[in-house]
Amino acid sequence: MEKFYNIGDIVTGIYKTGKYIGEITEVKKDRYVISILAVVKHPQQGDLHHPKGINVPFFHERRALAFKEKTNIPKAYIKEYKSEIPLYVESLKDALKKEKDVLISDESEWAKKSLELLNNLEKEYFKQK
Repeated sequence: MEKFYNIGDIVTGIYKTGKYIGEITEVKKDRYVISILAVVKHPQQGDLHHPKGINVPFFHERRALAFKEKTNIPKAYIKEYKSEIPLYVESLKDALKKEKDVLISDESEWAKKSLELLNNLEKEYFKQK
C-alpha cells in the first residue's frame, strides 16, 4: 500500500541514480516535488541506458542535485525520513567519498572514467572562495 505524504514532510527520494533527503513542497497526481536538503547517494556516472558501459555515444557527468533545488520524483521512489538531516555540504562530501571508494576498488574502464569525472566534480563542488 502506498503511503501518502504532505507538503512539509521530510522524505528520501531517488532521482535517476542519486538518492536525496528533501522536503515535499508540492503534491502532484503521480509525483512529489521535493526541495533537496542532503545527498544520501551520489549519482552514478555514465549512460543511464547502458549502466557501467564505456562504449556509449556520450559518457554523462552526473552532478548531485544542489541544496534547495527542486525536483519531481515519482511517488513510488519516496520514503519517509525520520533521522537528523545532515548538513548539505557534509552529506555531499560523504556521498562522493562512498561513490569514489567503490570505484577505486573496481579496475574496469567504466570505473576509471567515472572516477575521473567524480574527481572533476569534487573540485567544482568544493572550490575555495
